[in-house]
Parts: sequence; C-alpha cells; structure tokens
Amino acid sequence: MSLRLRLLAFTSRLGAVAVAATCLVAGSGAPALAEGKSGTCVPAAFRVVLDVGHTADSPGAFSARGVTEYSFNMQLADAIRQTLLDAGFEQTSKIVITGPARRGLFERATRANGAHADLLIAIHHDSVPDYLLENWQYEGKKQQYSDRFSGFSIFVSNANGDRSGSFAFGHLLGVELQKQGLHYTPHYTLPLMKRYRHELLDAEAGIYRYDHLVVLRQTRMPAVLLEAGSIANRQEELELATTERRLAIAKAVTAAVGEFCTNRAPTGVQEVKAPASDHAASRGRKAFVSH
Repeated sequence: MSLRLRLLAFTSRLGAVAVAATCLVAGSGAPALAEGKSGTCVPAAFRVVLDVGHTADSPGAFSARGVTEYSFNMQLADAIRQTLLDAGFEQTSKIVITGPARRGLFERATRANGAHADLLIAIHHDSVPDYLLENWQYEGKKQQYSDRFSGFSIFVSNANGDRSGSFAFGHLLGVELQKQGLHYTPHYTLPLMKRYRHELLDAEAGIYRYDHLVVLRQTRMPAVLLEAGSIANRQEELELATTERRLAIAKAVTAAVGEFCTNRAPTGVQEVKAPASDHAASRGRKAFVSH
C-alpha cells in the first residue's frame, strides 16, 4: 500500500473513532465537546467588588483643604458602582469596613474571597510622604499640600492569587483612564520617594508593583488598587471633588471591566448537550462555553 493510501486509511479510522465517541457520549447523556466561538461577557454573571479604602475612624490621607481621603474614596466608589450597575454588572458590590484599620485589611480580603468575586478594585486617593508636604492657610486653618505631582497610579501584587489577571486588568484600566484625558504619575519611581518608591511594571498604563498590600496579596481573584489622583495637590483636589471627574473615572473603570470580562470569558470549547430522551429534547437543548 502506498504512503498516501495508508494516510487516507488512518484518517478514515480516526474519523470513525471520533463519530463513535460522539455517539457514546450522546447515548450516556453526557455533554459532547465542540469547538466554539470566542467568549462573550455576561455582565449580570460577573462579580465586581469595590473596596472603599480606609475607614471613618482611620480615614487615610487628608486633602490640601482638610477633607479626608475616606470621603473621596466613598464618593468615587459610589459613582463607579452606579456606572457598572447601569452597564448591566448587577452583582457589583462595595466593601466598607469599620473599626481598626489593621484588622480591616484582612477583613477586606476575606470578604472579597467569600463573595467569590471575579475582580476586586480597591479605591483610594493619593498623597505624598509627610516630608514632601508644605504648609498653607485655607479658610483660616493651617493645612498641608504638595503641588509637585498629580495623576493616577495603579498597583498590583505578584503575591496575588491571579497576578497575570491583575496585571491584565490594570493595563486595561490605565489605558481607559488615559482615554478620558487623565495621566498617571511617575513620581513613585523617583529616589526622593525613598521607602515609598515602587517598580514601574507598565510604562504605558501606569502600573506599579506593591507585593505586600494585604488586600492585593490575600485575595484569590484578580485585584488592583487604584489611586485615583492626588488630593494633596491643590488643583487636582478640586478636580477630583467634581461629579465630572468621578464620572470620567467611572466610565474608564466600566470600559475596562467590560473588556476584561470579555477577555476572561471562556473560549475555544463549547459544551453541546445531547438529548437523553424525547422528553429532554422537548424541553430544548442548551449550549454554553465551558471554563
């Protein structure tokens, strides 16, 4: 027998085996596998958790005009949540912690893991180390500010349960924020930041490495921490306090979540359920893309 004929015969036997296997699966009521199309995001099934940074008792940084970071975080988280809900991400929830800050760090991670979230976004607003702050008077009170830096920053941890997913979402988020006319701050790379200095992982999107952040390293799902901008900067503080800026950030987050959800949707293999009986067939057949 020629080589060509042998190949044809071998291919024919493979086809017969595949058909037999398909029939066996169908007869057993188990699903048969077939190649499917690219995944589609189902927003209603995608769980996003927004972690509101700090607490009322431990409010984080103070703005140039004396407003707590916690207040900024809560307002922005509310805006992001509403925009995600409007986009169909109906399982979006917030984590709001009370009590001591240290205990709350672990509670945040525990609650996010317990919610079986697909994505966690920790919402914060930035400042600078105390040694970079300057004094000024605002409405008759002494306040502190630093106008040297402005812009957002995104942090991920290599210790996170899904660090590649964290980086992927962080990149999408940084790109979408820039589409809204915002820019990231490069100051975390500067020597003057001393122990607050961080490695820049993505110079396009503004992603920094911060392995030891509890809310990032203790969570199993992709997780990022967003510093939305510097409230120590007197001009940026005013902008961050506006509905327009919060909406711009919320739109960027929602666009990034939508693309991330689509990218994470199962692809390549589609489960097609064969009817186990005429009664089962009468109820209709369902197909879904498996993880």
